[in-house]
Amino acid sequence: MVTIALPALDGTLSDFVLSPASPYPTRHEAPAQRTVYAAAHVVADPLRLITPWERPAVDWDATLAFRRHLWGLGFKIAEAMDTSQRGMGLDWSNASELIARSLSEARATPGADLACGAGTDQLDLRAEHSLEDVIAAYEEQIAHVERHGGRIILMASRALCRAARNADDYLRVYGHLIRQTKEKVILHWLGEAFDPALAGYWGSRDFTPAMETVLTLIRDNAAKIDGIKISLLDAEKEVVMRRLLPAGVVMYTGDDFNYAELMAGDAQGFSHGLLGIFDPIAPAAAAAFDRLAADDLAGYHAILDPTVALSRRLFEAPTQHYKCGVVFLAWLNGFQSHFRMVGGAESARGILHYAELFRLADRAHLFTDPERAASRMKQLCALNGLA
Repeated sequence: MVTIALPALDGTLSDFVLSPASPYPTRHEAPAQRTVYAAAHVVADPLRLITPWERPAVDWDATLAFRRHLWGLGFKIAEAMDTSQRGMGLDWSNASELIARSLSEARATPGADLACGAGTDQLDLRAEHSLEDVIAAYEEQIAHVERHGGRIILMASRALCRAARNADDYLRVYGHLIRQTKEKVILHWLGEAFDPALAGYWGSRDFTPAMETVLTLIRDNAAKIDGIKISLLDAEKEVVMRRLLPAGVVMYTGDDFNYAELMAGDAQGFSHGLLGIFDPIAPAAAAAFDRLAADDLAGYHAILDPTVALSRRLFEAPTQHYKCGVVFLAWLNGFQSHFRMVGGAESARGILHYAELFRLADRAHLFTDPERAASRMKQLCALNGLA
């Protein structure tokens, strides 16, 4: 039995007894009934983080090893997305290398599959940019992904959000880009909870007119669109839009608060998945999808619902700092030897938050080695004056 003294949310210390090691296999076939992408994090290289907030450095060996872990569990990977700290520590020069390396690794890994985020984050947002500048930036990144043999996830663009004057500007930019891609794309609607700079995306701060703009874009380009990921943290809005999608275009939930119910679905359909939370909960999620394929809905929820409780804490406001929890759990489970992030981002959350994530991860049976997890958590507590 492994015990650790952890701080509660009021700062008081109490003993916490860990559960046995995770029962979930670390190798698995792909889910039978859902298409599931895990948005994967990157592992920083602390020995090269001379000025981590200015010059991000990536441990490529550990980063690619983690991708092999996800592929081994049957997940597709959504590469170079916001979970990898795009726009929050990982710049385009590193993201472009990540894309090239991951696509090369996928070619050498049987069954591996991924799609890659293409955006406009090479543009300096301190300057003003025209729609033509935005299009050119997107085209540069699309060309890079396709040159290395990848498929496109069209990421939301801060620069476009600033440059666009109305919904027609979004339709113009996205329509132009979609028509020239080699393969079908996945659209990405990232809500302002994840990135405040994207408030008013699609030309409106209100959901219904923004949704109508996206649906117009999808209907006009349905033959070139695989699906759309929406990250609005609102299950009702996702279901409304899901039911309006044209045949052949799927919904990928990006709702890290409600993914269990959205992927289980209802009598009228279900969502597939493209989620950052699948990075730390991959073995449990893979086991849950087995139960779903066997029509064991109770078994599915028994496994996945405890991870939802974890996810809601991990993605709590300010939501954009959820990456801290993702990397924290990767460290506890031995996927990296340190708890450092590109950009020094681990400091964005405090010890009380990390202690609560520890408890919830244990209750979701995510620790493969409870003794290692407890030992590393004790180190973090000591660094925060709790020795």
